[in-house]
Amino acid sequence: MTGLSKDFLWGGATAANQAEGGALEGGRKLANIDMLPTGPDRKKIAAGDMEMLEWKEDYYYPAKEAIDMYHRYMEDIKLFAEMGFKVYRMSLSWSRIFPDGDNAEPNEEGLQFYETIFKELKKYDIEPLVTIAHFDVPLNLIKKYGSWRNRKMIDFYVHYAETVLNRYKGLVKYWLTINEINILLHSPFVGGGIIFQENENREQVKYQAAHHQLVASALATKIAHEIDPENQVGCMLAGGNHYPYTCRPEDYFEAITRDREGYFFIDVQARGKYPNYALKRFEREEIVIEMEPEDKDILAAAPVDFVSFSYYSSRTVSAYAEDYEQTTGNIFATIKNPNLKSSEWGWQIDPLGLRNALNQMYDRYQKPLFIVENGLGAVDVPDENGYVDDEYRIDYLRQHIEAFKDAVEIDGVELLGYTTWGCVDLVAASTGQMSKRYGFIYVDRDDEGKGTLNRTKKKSFDWYKKVIATNGEDLSS
Repeated sequence: MTGLSKDFLWGGATAANQAEGGALEGGRKLANIDMLPTGPDRKKIAAGDMEMLEWKEDYYYPAKEAIDMYHRYMEDIKLFAEMGFKVYRMSLSWSRIFPDGDNAEPNEEGLQFYETIFKELKKYDIEPLVTIAHFDVPLNLIKKYGSWRNRKMIDFYVHYAETVLNRYKGLVKYWLTINEINILLHSPFVGGGIIFQENENREQVKYQAAHHQLVASALATKIAHEIDPENQVGCMLAGGNHYPYTCRPEDYFEAITRDREGYFFIDVQARGKYPNYALKRFEREEIVIEMEPEDKDILAAAPVDFVSFSYYSSRTVSAYAEDYEQTTGNIFATIKNPNLKSSEWGWQIDPLGLRNALNQMYDRYQKPLFIVENGLGAVDVPDENGYVDDEYRIDYLRQHIEAFKDAVEIDGVELLGYTTWGCVDLVAASTGQMSKRYGFIYVDRDDEGKGTLNRTKKKSFDWYKKVIATNGEDLSS
């Protein structure tokens, strides 16, 4: 067996809306994700309550300041470099560059902000892996156009993508077009700023919006290759395969069907056309996708270079509506797998599931893969010196690294790199909490926005530094 490539990209990942803050600074305006407060109304707003698209004085909005990376990115990048990062996955804030989304000209202050970050990363030989749209949609595009349900969004997104691809030529080589694109089906407001109207066919709306995103992604991929042939463009899936709850054939087929819900997007982005199973479903359910004559050619002309995905857990399903115990804390409804342990937030821990996912996707697409999110959300309790002994996180990551190494070394999967989610503690996307921590770096911030925001290295910091230095050979703690 051979080890990982000497060029393997080790690093970590964050998102602008969960780390950056500075929500109304530097010419930036609000986006959909900014509107999600902590507390019981978060789910109501995430479900698309149009009346809640204004900040209320009695709510705490964690994205407003987040962990203040907007002002502290130099400090954070220096810590990433100390760990030995080869790559840092981050996202751009669409509304920082085009505050209203439909602006003719970009916000220069926003463009300059990211240029400075990229140059700082380059100073430490860290490759930026940049997500163009990571859930955030400028609020104006939601109110004025209905967001991705409107075909005009393709032009707005392409104008945005072309702007950043031109501006950062030579600074950024690795790009992702749209983060976890399949989340659009499960949380339409979060995944695409979609707000439903009364009594409309929601599946029709979601898949029409998905079509617009897929065309926009293909156009951005094409433009990226034209601007710089060195650019590598990937798609991004919220990954994790479905297990049948029993060996009944019906449960097995239900698992296939549920996997296809996510693979549908990647099938289009990686293969350049709609899969037959999706077309048949649209036919059965009378979902009519409005397409322009050139759309099929656009999709076919620009498949992505690699497939990236997040992996936190596997899922379990059944074809039968029986009273199964359900998992908690996950956007995907799933039966609790009795063979797996769970995190404090109810996410089931399945390292072998990562190897399964890698094999299934590599067999399906025969394109390089990239794990761009993986990590353990947990409550970290610092000691009197502010130190966090997070051996539980080390154990989680060790098992998942061993799993993907097996996929590479034993199964022959082509894997470009691995970026752990939340390399520095940040705001949790699902709950808005700071107490759900993922990072190697502790940030002094609580769920109410109190704290110094000071950064402190956890035990996992030095462990991951050693992992990177040995290219994954030494996983001991």
